[in-house]
Amino acid sequence: MHYPINEIFESIQGEGSHTGVPSVFIRLQGCPVGCPWCDTQHTWPVAKEDIIAIETLRSKRADAPTHAQFSPDELLSEYSLRDYQAKHIVITGGEPCMYDLSPLTNMLVAQGFSVQIETSGTFPIRCHDAVFVTVSPKIDMPGGYEILPEALLRADEIKHAVAMQKHIEALDNILFGLSLPREPSIYLQPISQHPRATELAIKTCIERNWRLSLQTHKFIGIE
Repeated sequence: MHYPINEIFESIQGEGSHTGVPSVFIRLQGCPVGCPWCDTQHTWPVAKEDIIAIETLRSKRADAPTHAQFSPDELLSEYSLRDYQAKHIVITGGEPCMYDLSPLTNMLVAQGFSVQIETSGTFPIRCHDAVFVTVSPKIDMPGGYEILPEALLRADEIKHAVAMQKHIEALDNILFGLSLPREPSIYLQPISQHPRATELAIKTCIERNWRLSLQTHKFIGIE
């Protein structure tokens, strides 16, 4: 199994329940969901002409759609080569669940890493049972993909971007009638940290005993 990787970098997790945790981010190429506010739109297309060598990936422009093909073992070797220290791995995108993540996550868990997947909830989640799954449901996006109930049932946390009351109502609609066995933490994240969105998120979190997620990495100026 090989995965199209747009970039690999070490930083601090800025969102959700792992905020502040040193992490290595593995960003996969490919996403058909089409969120208008997405800040990584360069990860959407998967084209053969954009495939580059692993060595070239290390120096490529961060916002380019170019990507390299990695096997799980090659990713582990790349981690060692770059002398990374973080023991928490975040698999993101793009939409990582377009791919079967079981081979990669099985290897990472066996090597002693904690692993987190960030997904839109529009594809089946195929991974090791120990993986922490963050579902950030992308509802009624241009790509036309529905949120899968099975993705919500697998979630360890649900992190929902909000700007207006209708976004709260949309989350209520997809959660209605679901019995969530994992009792995921529910986070509201204001879109673009807009003051009105932040006020709405805070008000709703207090009313429902949910949690607020801020994009901490943007406040402190890191990736």
